[in-house]
Amino acid sequence: MTPDEWQAHVTRAAAREIGTWLEARGRLDRPIASLALADLEAMASVAISRFVVLASHKTREAPGQHAELDTLLMG
Repeated sequence: MTPDEWQAHVTRAAAREIGTWLEARGRLDRPIASLALADLEAMASVAISRFVVLASHKTREAPGQHAELDTLLMG
């Protein structure tokens, strides 16, 4: 998978997680401006969590081949 393909994959996965979060709270039909800061923070948290999971899987499958992800995940 190319870096661009992986980025698109992660973006879609994060969007699905945000949609799942909104759907579970019955808020899919609300305009974004009507969401509270706590809602936006929760959506960001869900998206970041999904990225961390996917990045962890990618670095585990190919150790040492994704230095930027290793640095981001491990500090």
